[in-house]
Amino acid sequence: MSVTASSPAVRSFHVSRSPSHKRVSKPRVIMSAVRSSDSLGVAPILTKLKKDCATPLPVLRHVADAMAFDMRAGLAVDGGSDLKMILSYVDTLPTGNEKGLFYALDLGGTNFRVLRVQLGGKEERVIATEFEQVSIPQELMFATSEELFNFIASALGKFAQKEGGNFELPQGRTREIGFTFSFPVKQTSIKSGILIKWTKGFAVSGTAGKDVVACLNEAMERQGTDMQVSALVNDTVGTLAGARYWDDDVMVAVILGTGTNACYVERADAIPKLAKRMSKSPITIVNTEWGAFSNGLPLTEFDREMDAESINPGEQIFEKTISGMYLGEIVRRVLVKMAKVGGLFGGSYVPEKLITPFFLRTPDICAMQQDTSRDLEAVESVLYDIAGIKSDLSARKTVVDICDTIAKRGGRLAGAGIVGILQKMEEDSKGVIFGKRTVVAMDGGLYEHYPQYRGYLQEAVTELLGSEISKNVVIEHSKDGSGIGAALLAAANSKYEHDF
Repeated sequence: MSVTASSPAVRSFHVSRSPSHKRVSKPRVIMSAVRSSDSLGVAPILTKLKKDCATPLPVLRHVADAMAFDMRAGLAVDGGSDLKMILSYVDTLPTGNEKGLFYALDLGGTNFRVLRVQLGGKEERVIATEFEQVSIPQELMFATSEELFNFIASALGKFAQKEGGNFELPQGRTREIGFTFSFPVKQTSIKSGILIKWTKGFAVSGTAGKDVVACLNEAMERQGTDMQVSALVNDTVGTLAGARYWDDDVMVAVILGTGTNACYVERADAIPKLAKRMSKSPITIVNTEWGAFSNGLPLTEFDREMDAESINPGEQIFEKTISGMYLGEIVRRVLVKMAKVGGLFGGSYVPEKLITPFFLRTPDICAMQQDTSRDLEAVESVLYDIAGIKSDLSARKTVVDICDTIAKRGGRLAGAGIVGILQKMEEDSKGVIFGKRTVVAMDGGLYEHYPQYRGYLQEAVTELLGSEISKNVVIEHSKDGSGIGAALLAAANSKYEHDF
C-alpha cells in the first residue's frame, strides 16, 4: 500500500457488462483554491459538490468494469496499466495443518510490531499469541541500513528471550519469521525483495537496491538472534493469509486505512507475464496496488486542487478519493471555499487553522457525521476545538452534509473497486466467485471506525451485484490480520513443512 501526500495526516454483481477490448477512456487528471463573493452563498457550492461526487449505478458499473480491464492489462505485461499487479510469490497459503512456533515482524512506519504464534494444526489451530510494539528512535530513520536493521534485530532477540509458557520451539529448529514490509519493494521470491525507495519519512542510507530480507537476516546474525525469514509480504497479502487460515472462502483482501490497497487469489495460468516463471502452484496472490487506479472516477475541483499540490500529482488518484489520508483534507478544502465564498461562518471569515493543509483529519469528519443530537453539539465541539470556529446550526448541518457527500463517494467507489476484482475473477472461472460463498477480508482503521463509509461500501456492492448474488459475497472485518498472517505465511512456507 502506498501513501503519499503533501503533508502528514493522522492515522454484489453486474456480470454481463465487461468492458470492450479498447482502452477505457481516461479522464485528464490535473488537479487550484477558489473563491467568489458572499452573494453566491453556500447552497450552489454544495449542490455542485454533490453533483460532481455523484456515484449512480452507471458510474459504479464503469468503475468496476474499468478496474477489471486494468487488472487484465497489468497482468499481461509490466506497465500495461495504472495497476502494477505485483506478483507476491505467495503460492502456498495456510491450510490449518501448520504446527510449531512462528514469529512475525510488521515494519511499516515509525513503530513496528513483533509477534509470535504457537500453531497446533487442524485440531488446536492457534494455541497462543503474544506481541509487542516497538518505537523506532527518530535518528534511526535517517541512519544507515546496518544501524536500523541492527536495532530491529536486537528488539526481535529480546522478544524471543521472553519465550515461554505456551510457546515452545521444537528441538533442532531455527525460529522462522514472516516479514511484513510496507515500503515499495520489488519482490523476487517468497523470501527476497529489493527495496525501491524508503517512504513515510524514512531516509535510511545504504538500503536502496538491496534485498531487505538479506539486510534483516544479516543483522539477526550479527546480533546473535536465532531467526531466519521464511516469507516476505506486504500488509494486504498478510491480511488475506490471516483470514484464509480461518476461512477457505477468502479470495480477496482490502486495506482501507490511512492508505489503501487490495490483493486477491489469482490462477497462475491467468497471468501472461508469469509465463517465464514456473509456478509450483496453480494459484498465487496478486497485489493490485489499486491506489493508482484512475479510470472514470468522479472528481471535483477540490480533488484536482489537492492533487496538484501533492508530491505526486496525477498519481494515486483512487487512493486520494477513498482513503483515510485524504477524506478529511477534501472536506477541509470545501469548507475553505464555503467560508470565503459563501459566508459559511459569517462574512468571508476563514479561520486561520482551517487554511492549514491536512489539519482536518478523517477521524474528525467521522465524529461529526455520527452526531445525531438535535443541535449537532458534537459538530459544534469539533469545529470549535480543532479550528476555533463558532458555528450556528445551519452551518453545522452544511458541514455534516459535506462530510456525508465525501464519505459516500469514497465508500461507494471502494465497493465498486471490490466488485471489479470479483468480476475479473468470475469472467475467468464462471461460477467460481458468484456461484458460491466468497469472502472479502477487510482491515484498516477507516473501514473499522467509520460506520457510514462502511455502509456505503456495502450498499454499492449490493447495487452492482444484485440482491441474490450479493448474498454470496461476504465482506468481513479482519482486524490486525496482517501480523498473524505473516507468521502463518512463514509457517506455510517453512523449510520444515514436511513435519506438518
